[in-house]
Amino acid sequence: MIRILLVDDHPSVMEGTKMILEQEGDMEVTLANSAHEALNMVGSHTFDVMLFDLHIADGNGIDLAKEVLKINADAIILIYTGYEITNKFNLMIESGLFGFISKTTNREQLVAAVRCALRGDVILPHTLVKQLRKVSPKGMEINIDQANPKISKKEHEMLTEIAKGKSNKEIAEIVLMSQRSLEYSLTSLFQKLNVKSRIEAAIKAKRLGILKESDFNNSL
Repeated sequence: MIRILLVDDHPSVMEGTKMILEQEGDMEVTLANSAHEALNMVGSHTFDVMLFDLHIADGNGIDLAKEVLKINADAIILIYTGYEITNKFNLMIESGLFGFISKTTNREQLVAAVRCALRGDVILPHTLVKQLRKVSPKGMEINIDQANPKISKKEHEMLTEIAKGKSNKEIAEIVLMSQRSLEYSLTSLFQKLNVKSRIEAAIKAKRLGILKESDFNNSL
């Protein structure tokens, strides 16, 4: 059973999302309507995936994610919001989130996002990729000649598969190496790019021109 924690202070959204996910048969959703309640639950229960609304009554999803990751550094957390997130993108990345889901997504997309996150895949809406192409966050402009990360052909292949939303296990099979070796290689790659996560690596590679928009999985 996939155990999911949904944190939102809108009762209708909570109940509707819970119903959609539990219709899958292998998902069980626990509800919390405040950051305080969520932290108490995380401290006493284990969840496979967590969905946090960006704006909740006693805080916000980003700050809550930071607190949860102090309790469990391996927590899989997605922001689940109906608000525009472009101007908060850097904060979300720095918080260690796995990605973002819009409350306007359909049932299939929501379920797919949860399952992908559970596999360790990046969840990045195509609408956000388009916004990042048009608007660069202040202070984040990077000159590829100055950065010169010297990405190898194998590392480029890894980045391409990350952008497609592939899990580490799937990427290891594609690039013909063990999953452990892949994880070591990704650690080295993250150091080259000066990033801390898969999603940050993919976006950084796009900014540097290593990846193109067409390399990204647009299904979510």
